[in-house]
Amino acid sequence: MDRTKIIDALPGIKVLLDKHLMEYTYTKTGGPADVLAFPKNKNEAKQLIDYCRENEIPWIVLGNASNLIVKDGGIRGVVIMLSEMTTIKVEDKTIIADAGAKLIDTTYVALNHSLAGFEFACGIPGSIGGAVFMNAGAYDGQLQDVFESADVLLADGRLETWGPEQMNFSYRHSAIQDQAAVVLSARFKLVEGEYEIIQKRMTELTELRQLKQPLEYPSCGSVFKRPAGHFTGKLIQDAGLQGLKWGGAQISMKHAGFIVNVDNATATDYIELIAHIQQVVKEKFDVLLETEVRIIGEEPK
Repeated sequence: MDRTKIIDALPGIKVLLDKHLMEYTYTKTGGPADVLAFPKNKNEAKQLIDYCRENEIPWIVLGNASNLIVKDGGIRGVVIMLSEMTTIKVEDKTIIADAGAKLIDTTYVALNHSLAGFEFACGIPGSIGGAVFMNAGAYDGQLQDVFESADVLLADGRLETWGPEQMNFSYRHSAIQDQAAVVLSARFKLVEGEYEIIQKRMTELTELRQLKQPLEYPSCGSVFKRPAGHFTGKLIQDAGLQGLKWGGAQISMKHAGFIVNVDNATATDYIELIAHIQQVVKEKFDVLLETEVRIIGEEPK
């Protein structure tokens, strides 16, 4: 892949070469991307993916890299970050948000228009595209509860609008995960509410999150899915693992379901610690902890 050709072919799009993804991930870990591109709108995103397809260049799309671990070997090909696609609009009781818009920002737009239903997401540090991708949720709410439709770009270049049926949501899962497709924007159907009541609920959830989650350190958020009949943090606590350090990564003392970067951790530290947690919990309680965090990229050489 001649990387300079991408810059010449797509002059209006911000493109960086050999950029370390640790500068963008919430864990502050991750190796270099061959090419890192930042489209500003749907047309630029389509141009990028069309270019990669036509030239047989591997590509991957990231939201704002919150619930993500990029391996220390980095990512070959083109990494497309949608963090500059941030437009949020309101039409009647529907919110329309670009894939790179922050989920938290979107919930405050809903608040400012006295629209209820999105309060559960006020503390989730992901993007709209990432939230749809994984059916993000918290505090007994999840994205599918308010989802109306999404504009989706397929790997063959077709643009489609998917509703709930095509999205096939389940716990921390959507149909987007099963194919090379990209959410470019999404629409959410909310209901009229009272500003003060919505604000009160969002304040309660924000305070709860600040109390229970280790926001003072870099992390990838909740590492594991909740296994049926169990609480992940309690399993890890009962296994005697809370506080365990692995290189620069540590199982949080505040919430055992989080792994925090306390001392210049590498992605390898994270991945090895995750594997250790899974092994110990399986041995002690015969429960397999499945990762909620997405792990991508190349092994370090």
